[in-house]
Amino acid sequence: MSWIPFKIGQPKKQLVPKTAVARTNRSAALGVLAAFLGRLHPTRSHIRIDYTLFLLPALADSRPLLLRLLVREVERDFEREYGKLQQLEDQTKKLQKDMKKSTDADLAMSKSAVKISSDLLSNPLCEQEPGFLEMVTAFDTAMKRMDSFNQEKVNQIQKTVIEPLKKFSSVFPSLNVAVKRREQTLQDYRRLQARLEKYEDKERTGPVLAKLHQAREELRPVKEDFEAKNKQLLEEMPKFYSSRIDYFKPSFESLVRAQVVYYTEMHKIFGDLTAQIDRPGLSDEQREGENDAKLSELRALSIVADD
Repeated sequence: MSWIPFKIGQPKKQLVPKTAVARTNRSAALGVLAAFLGRLHPTRSHIRIDYTLFLLPALADSRPLLLRLLVREVERDFEREYGKLQQLEDQTKKLQKDMKKSTDADLAMSKSAVKISSDLLSNPLCEQEPGFLEMVTAFDTAMKRMDSFNQEKVNQIQKTVIEPLKKFSSVFPSLNVAVKRREQTLQDYRRLQARLEKYEDKERTGPVLAKLHQAREELRPVKEDFEAKNKQLLEEMPKFYSSRIDYFKPSFESLVRAQVVYYTEMHKIFGDLTAQIDRPGLSDEQREGENDAKLSELRALSIVADD
């Protein structure tokens, strides 16, 4: 039941010393700031308040202004913490996308190498030249081994890196919903607070007092709801952000191990291949010279000579 004044009419004015009014206003302002500082921003409850600030009459008698300034400070802190999480969300999605591109490129590379070696084996030249057939067969075996180890590496990265990134990204929609709910509650809080201030500024007649009481009653649950949502987010957002290291560290350790195992095996595979097809003592410059000599012989043929 809403409170209704028993007697409607203009109350009699009482003379109160100005010093007592100023003292009361300063005490009220200090109490409001302390309460708001503790409820709206739990991590800043230890901040020392400069009491000399309230010696200024313009601030001591302007509680709505002080509240707006404090809420603005809380909003800056909230936006800073939420901004860090928004950046983390974008970076996580980008990293997940880049890792998927990397693994797809790795698979495409090894599959292309196997395709090349298979095409060489089916080339009629291999049937006519046993030495070349032996070399291509060794190459084909190495490419298939490489593709097998590459597939294992990609599967490991998918399981230990890409999937955890995907699961981590799935948390952000719930966070964004909580932030939107807080924002909606804040808008309702500001609207009701503005209506309350409007009645507080009016002459205290019976109808105004009734509306003032109703405005306070409507504001109270919305204010408490906002303070609860705000406190929870301000406490948990920094914890969520700081937990990213412990979450991602095992994934990137696994990524490094997968790469080490893969390239160790590649060193063995291509070392064995080199031992099978390489001609000892022949440098790269000598091989290039032999190729140039063979190309010159081909160009000397009449069928490819320039007109």
